[in-house]
Amino acid sequence: MLNETVTISNDKTFGNRVRSAVIWRSGTQIFAQIIAWVSTLMVIRILDPHDYGIFAMTQVVLVFLSFMSGYGLVSSIIQSDKVEPIRIRQAFGMLLLLNGGIAALQLLLAPLAAEYYRQPIIADLLRVQALIFLATPFLVLPEALMTRNLEFKKPAIINLISAVIGAIVALYCAYNNYGVWTLVYAPISIFWSRAICLVIAVKFYVLPTFNFKGAGPMFGFGATLLASHLFWTIQSQSDIFIAGRFLNPHDLGLYAEALFLTTVFAAKFVPPLNEVAFPAYSRLQSDPVALSRSFLKAIRLIMLISCPLYLGMAVTAYPLVEALLGPKWVEMSPFVAILALAMPVMTLQILFTPAVTALGHPEITARTSMFGAVLMPVTFLIGIQFGVYGLAWGWVIAFPLLTIFTHLQSHKYIGITAREIMIAVWPGLSAAAAMAAAVYLTDQALPEMIVYARLVILILVGMVAYVGLLFILAREALVEVIQLLAKRKPPEPEMVPTAS
Repeated sequence: MLNETVTISNDKTFGNRVRSAVIWRSGTQIFAQIIAWVSTLMVIRILDPHDYGIFAMTQVVLVFLSFMSGYGLVSSIIQSDKVEPIRIRQAFGMLLLLNGGIAALQLLLAPLAAEYYRQPIIADLLRVQALIFLATPFLVLPEALMTRNLEFKKPAIINLISAVIGAIVALYCAYNNYGVWTLVYAPISIFWSRAICLVIAVKFYVLPTFNFKGAGPMFGFGATLLASHLFWTIQSQSDIFIAGRFLNPHDLGLYAEALFLTTVFAAKFVPPLNEVAFPAYSRLQSDPVALSRSFLKAIRLIMLISCPLYLGMAVTAYPLVEALLGPKWVEMSPFVAILALAMPVMTLQILFTPAVTALGHPEITARTSMFGAVLMPVTFLIGIQFGVYGLAWGWVIAFPLLTIFTHLQSHKYIGITAREIMIAVWPGLSAAAAMAAAVYLTDQALPEMIVYARLVILILVGMVAYVGLLFILAREALVEVIQLLAKRKPPEPEMVPTAS
């Protein structure tokens, strides 16, 4: 791997490689998520909301410290036209130093976090979770080298393997009454199994160097993303940090799992597509017209999927929660219905990041994250005064404002207007809104029945209504989605990160 300079050839098969990357990355991600979801649903039915509330408190500390773990360094490796072997060794050395220091820092912060939340067990949980940071250098750098070459097959297979291992560990611990420790051991097993498999797959037998001479540009790019990650962490974790002080673990667990359920698409399926989009956009820097066209196409296709998913979730929250998680979780249904309304906007907002970063403007992501780091905590501090419902409504109020700010910062670089974005979003949003109304009216008209049967009927009504509305109102968009799912090449191929 290190015998020669790592480069990306600008060959004619680039478009095919992007399509192959999307298929492997998104396709295996779906299988991995199916495995994870099956095990997660089984575990949720065993554990209590209290366990998830305690775990959510530890995640605030873990996620906050992870902003220093060095992911920006690997982004600089992906974004650069070429990377010399010495830069890889320097990045590896820096990752080892950073993550070893973070693990030690978490050990020191563990008792302070337990005191803040008034939950002594949090200290013990955080001490064990420090093992995750020790795996990070052996995970992110090998994966970055393959991502740089749009080689997603091996990482995709490894993700499946680690998902299976995590599922086995989670189910074993849950059935053997490990309680909240189930939620700690399973992620650790996933991180370490991925790290080991990636090192073997890439043959990443690299000696780190701690001589960082000449690495200024790489670390400068990474430092900008580091600041962005810090602000994003404040933005994304402020609700749990604030709520953990005001709510009991039971109510916090209900809110946290409602957030997990509603963000599953934006958090689990969009980031893998962004991983493919980042190197693809990077190779289109010299063709701004193609890049903006690709970006709008990505928005159109992803919103065609996310809008019906989330609006459908909002109107079926009660039967959905009871069918998936069981009767003891029904209390979280109102939170699911509220949070789902904010998620299409959240999905749209996070699509901007790979485009502006690939264009060499990570400072835009940093400014956007800085704005979110002020907007979201202020919103949640106001919302918590109205209890957990106010916390949930905070997402609906704040994320449209954050998305508008993101567009204002990014549009001149990507070459798009607000009108073009609305045109791209409209087919999915309009058809999904009409579909949601049809599902809601159907739900009100249905008699009392088994919850599983009710949910199946509502899903079928929603699918038929949505496809029918697209066929009538946006037939071209429907054909585009079918081509994507059928893996057929469009009549006029473009080098786009989400093309089939």
